[in-house]
Amino acid sequence: MEYNDQMKNRLKRIEGQVRGILRMMEENKDCRDVVTQLSAARTAIDRTIGVVVSSNLVECVRIAEQEGERSAEELIQDAVNLLVKSR
Repeated sequence: MEYNDQMKNRLKRIEGQVRGILRMMEENKDCRDVVTQLSAARTAIDRTIGVVVSSNLVECVRIAEQEGERSAEELIQDAVNLLVKSR
């Protein structure tokens, strides 16, 4: 699987969010503000997982169709399982 610049940039933004959260903790910021930022980082990670899984699914289905190895249904089920595991 190829990870495009969009995916990498999402992770770089998340990395920046996490650094900001650590800084907030070091500065003893209000718990509600820290939790709000943690929630935002988690949401960003969840969305990135969705992008990676959906991109992988499209690529896998395309390859499977060409090679006739696995059915699209099996690949979709694998993708759903990955998403369920991530939660």
